[in-house]
Amino acid sequence: MNIEQLVQSITPEVFERLQYGASTGKWPDGTALSDEQKEQTVQLVMLYQAKVLKSDEQFTVGADGQLVQKSKKELKQQFKAENEIARFSENDL
Repeated sequence: MNIEQLVQSITPEVFERLQYGASTGKWPDGTALSDEQKEQTVQLVMLYQAKVLKSDEQFTVGADGQLVQKSKKELKQQFKAENEIARFSENDL
C-alpha cells in the first residue's frame, strides 16, 4: 500500500482519533503515544487535511501543501458571515 492509498483509506472517525492523538499526545483511551507515533500521526493528519479535506480553515494544510493562513480582515469577514444573527447598538435599547 502506498501513501496515497493509505490516506484515502482513512475514515472520518479514524481521522478524528489521529487528530486527537496529534494534538494531545495520547489516544482517546488515554494511552500515551510514543515519539515515533506522534511524528507519524502528525504527518498523517497533515496529509489527510491536504489530500482529502482540502480545507481552507486557518492553520490547516491546504490542497497545495501549504499552511492556510488568513489575514485579520479575512478572519473577521469569515466569522461575521458565519455567526452574525443580528447586530444592535446600545442606542437601540
